Amino acid sequence: MDSSSQHPPCTVFFDLETTGLDPSCDIVQLAAVSGGHTFNLFMVPRKPMQPSASRITGFSVRRHRLFLHHRPVLTSSLQEALVSFITFLQMLGRPLLVGHNIRRFDCHVLARALDEFSLRSDFQKEVGGFVDTLPLARQLLKDSGLQSFKQENLVKTLLGVSYAAHNALEDVQALQRLYWALKPTDNQIQKHIFTLDSLATASAKH
Repeated sequence: MDSSSQHPPCTVFFDLETTGLDPSCDIVQLAAVSGGHTFNLFMVPRKPMQPSASRITGFSVRRHRLFLHHRPVLTSSLQEALVSFITFLQMLGRPLLVGHNIRRFDCHVLARALDEFSLRSDFQKEVGGFVDTLPLARQLLKDSGLQSFKQENLVKTLLGVSYAAHNALEDVQALQRLYWALKPTDNQIQKHIFTLDSLATASAKH
């Protein structure tokens, strides 16, 4: 029984696509992958898509319907998507949530959405913490001479492949492969773990 507690936690790679990059933007897509388990839901945002975000992601909204590259997609409400995501995490036994540049952006957007529906405590019960692969990659590749630590560039440099960036599902699948290639040790991962509460504390100090 005790030996199972020695295993490192399961890892879930996640990403959001949003209506823009401002702090009050809405989530349009929430995707996650853990090994062969995938999660991918779309939402009709309540705020208009910023033209720059539409250009980058391919999402647009017409008559309260969401389109991706001009094709309609099935959508859930934001609340349904968050509840489904919590259920997905529950199945994986308090995993670590890993994403690229999430400390500065995605985690704040996710926390605001969870708070809106009073789901933060339910969410936190199912999560072991967060790891941002941006500072992790900077640490692991500090002597590599890399100029850009954008996920797309890291994937191209380390894995030699290009992929459909700015589709959350493609992003997380690429990030999972990148993380496996980086091979961070348990000790390196531990140094980069943070929580939603630690984010709130840090932003309160600024």
